[in-house]
Amino acid sequence: MTSLIDPSSQESSAGSDGASVPAQESKKLHLPYKPHVSAGWKIPGVAAYKVNQWLEQTRVVNAWEARRRELKDGQIRKEALSLVYRAKSGETLESLLPETYSLVREAGRRALNMRHYDVQILGGTCLFYGCISEMQTGEGKTLTATLPLILHSLVGKGAHLATVNDYLAQRDAEWMRPIYNILGISVGVVLTDNDQDERRRAYASDVTYGTAKEFGFDFLRDRLLMRAQGRAVDDFLGSGSQERWTSGGEQPVQRGMHFALVDEADSILIDEARTPLIIGSLGDEAREVVIATYRWAASHADKFVLKEHFTIEEDTRKIELTAKGRQFVRALPRDEIIRLAALVDLYEYTERAIKVHRDFHLDRHYVVRDDEIVIVDEFTGRLAEGRKWRDGIHQAIEAKENIEVSVPTGQAARITVQDLFLRYKSLGGMTGTAATSAGELRRIYKTPVVQVPTNRPPKRKRLPDIVCPDMMTKFEAVVREVKEVHAVGRPILIGTRSIDKSNILAKMLRDEGMAVQVLNAYEVEREAEIVARAGERGQITVATNMAGRGTDVKLQDSVRDIGGMMVICTELHDAARIDRQLIGRCGRQGDPGSYRQYLGMDDEILRNGLGLKTSENMKRLGASEAGNPNANAQLASYANRFKLAQRKVEKKHFRDRMSLLYHEKERTKIQREMGQDPYLDTAE
Repeated sequence: MTSLIDPSSQESSAGSDGASVPAQESKKLHLPYKPHVSAGWKIPGVAAYKVNQWLEQTRVVNAWEARRRELKDGQIRKEALSLVYRAKSGETLESLLPETYSLVREAGRRALNMRHYDVQILGGTCLFYGCISEMQTGEGKTLTATLPLILHSLVGKGAHLATVNDYLAQRDAEWMRPIYNILGISVGVVLTDNDQDERRRAYASDVTYGTAKEFGFDFLRDRLLMRAQGRAVDDFLGSGSQERWTSGGEQPVQRGMHFALVDEADSILIDEARTPLIIGSLGDEAREVVIATYRWAASHADKFVLKEHFTIEEDTRKIELTAKGRQFVRALPRDEIIRLAALVDLYEYTERAIKVHRDFHLDRHYVVRDDEIVIVDEFTGRLAEGRKWRDGIHQAIEAKENIEVSVPTGQAARITVQDLFLRYKSLGGMTGTAATSAGELRRIYKTPVVQVPTNRPPKRKRLPDIVCPDMMTKFEAVVREVKEVHAVGRPILIGTRSIDKSNILAKMLRDEGMAVQVLNAYEVEREAEIVARAGERGQITVATNMAGRGTDVKLQDSVRDIGGMMVICTELHDAARIDRQLIGRCGRQGDPGSYRQYLGMDDEILRNGLGLKTSENMKRLGASEAGNPNANAQLASYANRFKLAQRKVEKKHFRDRMSLLYHEKERTKIQREMGQDPYLDTAE
């Protein structure tokens, strides 16, 4: 391959410990072109300096390769232990990068017969320095991830890889496990159905795979646990307790937030950023127990006698059960659901019921209207609509009046995806489509976006866009092209925006006698299997949106000779990077392939981006061309309007996310000023 990257003239260099680095035997880096920084540093020249620095480190990694190949398996394990010792002794991870990456590369070659390409070493270097690496589909992001994960794990603080679902987390961890094993690096996986002990073991591993959702919920559960145990949480470092850990009782599962590598970074850091992770204060079963306990306490409140069973603190009017009163509570009859409540809770609910029975009176303090308790303002005598008493008093009154008890599920803890990943000391991400969102990722997460070159020059061909009068004529045109391409034997992947449209198109293709595989995102394991087979000769796959993301489409050898895979996009999505993700399914690793975009004058993107009036005008224009055999040619000039609409929708969503970020920051700031925990003291 002809490389555009010239080798360094430097023959050798020295490591931070003074050990000589092997002479650089690799004369050229196997990169078809230089990496490009889409959004990085505002100071002129910094991006070019960083790129040259990463290229130089990649050359040094190559220079170590010959020495690594001479090692026996046992010596590789010793080298890994040596790196751990040096990292924990204070050597910087940056100085250990070439030795570590060369060792991981050799481990991959031996354990999986998968040697990291130069582009993967370069991508892994960008990830270590806190960047988002845009690596095209099929460029080996899963293998690339092992490089920064192992390097960051050397200091013994753990390294997390966050992906989009449990299936991908488990698959990637098991796939890469032989590399970790040969180096003596422990690997854990956090899955949704894991119990606390399994989670604790996974987080105790050197490298932990899981989903962003589970990492966030575990963080919140640990914080709730530490508050319940009276432990002070260090908000700034997220490092746990200021007190000495005790050996008894429940312990947190996580051990800190050192390094996170986010797979499918645009999906997690942008698309999911608007959805907060919330732990409700009550589950359904607990809610039923609480309601039953309120009613049970209300039914027995009049049986308790002042001074014998309880006392009243005159200043605060606080009710407190006496020893005889607690004994009386224990003696009261309880059905099965009440037996689920803790005894201490029964005492508390009883004290509350006694207080309500004595101090809160109907038509004085409150009225019942439409089966709801409405407070009477004690100063004005007017109804205080929407107000409720705190500390369970309102619910105790509802139980007393025998109306529906309004126990709120509440929010015990809450965190956004943005907050979660901003807590990590180091953050990196990988995706096939980050360039179009580079500015947003840099602004929010301080992560420059680097477009890493492909291992082989891309051969993907873009065919001219086709604009049709409406959806049905568009689908008919798609069916005609599919028949032509299918006759040659090329596999075809067709993307749609919704499940119903994928079903309509699949039926039209089947009516023409073609076998079609429909891919909807119901079953993740089946989804990956379908996408993996989509590159076989004669396959026709109709998929929705981002279905199959995270799984490579591998072509059969015979398919390469006839032009590779054909990708047909039937509609623009709200974000251009989603379209790019679908297009990236063809032409992986230098394979041949082609794609075409079909557009309809009644597409949803026009209304979302250009407004109702403009979209209706374009729809009428399309309807006037219906039946015209030259309609596609007549409407071709409108293709740019679709791109304009997409850009406007992207800007709107960007403003929404910026607004969310601003309000979250303001909420956090106010709560910190009030001395509250921004993750636990959340208002609904």
